[in-house]
Amino acid sequence: MEFFLELLTKDYFVLFLVIGLGIALGNVRIKGISFDTSAVIFVAIFFGYLYNLNGITFNIPPIIQSVGLVLFIYTIGMQAGPSFFSSFKEQGAKLIILAGLTVITGGITAVSISYIYDVDMNMMSGLLTGALTSTPGLAASIEASQSPLASIGYGIAYPFGVLGVILFVKLGPSLFRINIKNEEKDFEEKSKSNTPLVINKNLIISNENVNGKTIRELRIRFMTKANISRIMKPNQLPISPTKDTILETGDIIKAVGTVNALQRIEVLLGKVTDIKIPRSGTYEVKWYVVSNDAVVNKTIEELNLLENYSATITRIRRASIDLAPHPSTKIKYGDKILVSCSKGNVPAVTQLFGDSLKRIGQTSFLPVAFGIVIGILVGAIAIPLGGIALKLGLTGGVLLSSIFLSWKGKFATVIWNLSGPANQILRQFGLLLFLTPVGLKAGQSLISAIEKHGFILFLYGALITLIPMIITVLVGRFFLKINFLSILGALTGGMTSTPGLSATDSMTESDAPQIAYAAVYPFSLVLIIIVAEVMALL
Repeated sequence: MEFFLELLTKDYFVLFLVIGLGIALGNVRIKGISFDTSAVIFVAIFFGYLYNLNGITFNIPPIIQSVGLVLFIYTIGMQAGPSFFSSFKEQGAKLIILAGLTVITGGITAVSISYIYDVDMNMMSGLLTGALTSTPGLAASIEASQSPLASIGYGIAYPFGVLGVILFVKLGPSLFRINIKNEEKDFEEKSKSNTPLVINKNLIISNENVNGKTIRELRIRFMTKANISRIMKPNQLPISPTKDTILETGDIIKAVGTVNALQRIEVLLGKVTDIKIPRSGTYEVKWYVVSNDAVVNKTIEELNLLENYSATITRIRRASIDLAPHPSTKIKYGDKILVSCSKGNVPAVTQLFGDSLKRIGQTSFLPVAFGIVIGILVGAIAIPLGGIALKLGLTGGVLLSSIFLSWKGKFATVIWNLSGPANQILRQFGLLLFLTPVGLKAGQSLISAIEKHGFILFLYGALITLIPMIITVLVGRFFLKINFLSILGALTGGMTSTPGLSATDSMTESDAPQIAYAAVYPFSLVLIIIVAEVMALL
């Protein structure tokens, strides 16, 4: 017994004991709901409380918390960066406004409670990040305030932050009298109206001026914006053309594109024909992982997959978020790409993207180290602002640098993007090193905090969760006129609530919630950090 008590005073033993128990608790699922890695802070707070109660002292070196913080924040920026700026351009202002409203309303609610009921602002900052289930926000709040109250507030508000969003999403259609089927139909119709209709026609080449020339020489894609998906020469089986395929009069081609594009290709090549091109060969749909440096930062349009490989990208999975591919979408290192192509072109497509999990697993730590160094330097720069010198600090500097570097993706021969698995491992490791000492310190102040403010803190946390959700739905539905399914996606993205998104997905077959969530999540992630830092400095 004495031996065990002695171990409980050893910093390294306590550190990994709390981490192990926290992970075990986080893996417990009740009706599909779990606290995941965030459960570590609850175990740490409990241990801190017991230590304080029994007069046991311990000393986890502060450097462990700092290292955990920079690793966690850096990987968060790496996750958000590639899609951070494109989300404004691709999704327009409405969804971004809606997600921003969720975060800002939560911040205003927390600040108002602080002033009206005289609650410590550091406590309210923690309640905000717990209510919005944002561990990055908690990290920013603690780094800015250096107070254990933020982590106590987070621990108090987090459980309802998880459950409250799920309940609100499930009950939302009934509360606001929404017919989900009608919303699905409305979203599908609007999506079609906003996207030019892509059709196909068979043409017989009759223009003598193109006879004997290759598709590359004719620059068909550039001239017409249409693609040739198949070609059938007289007395031959159909083939999938490449850029070096020679066109001759009498060839039958299948052209794919918008109405205007097909009109242009008809002028260039020949007349529409009723002759059918029979299907030949088989196609394969396969996931590829981007491990070839040569394609990093190139757009889908630049790769010209359809013309060069008879292939089409149908989905991109980046940092566990599915993205809809567009011609202007840039390929990032570690992306998982779903490609449909003919079996004959599979080796060429594999070579193009690399598709090497081994190389992805060997991600260099050099960019990570230098990226963090750059972030620390940026955070230390004093910015003159109205007679005061404003600094971004450790959290702000590292976050800003990682967002910019991951958005840039590649500089000379250096790949700044982290692969999904590498990012996830580093992020979880950093989070564990950060949460454990934070929770242990908070546990020593838990009783005094509750004695001072009472159990009404739990109510404050619930209000910070509920008020932003109600306001977001009302504004999105009645003022911005957004589809309800998209509202739920933007709402769960604004709350950074993956369990909330899962609950939404189970209610509909539409991909509207996922599209909205992916569009606003990176923006919300950064905005919560900014709001939490500002509150901690008030």
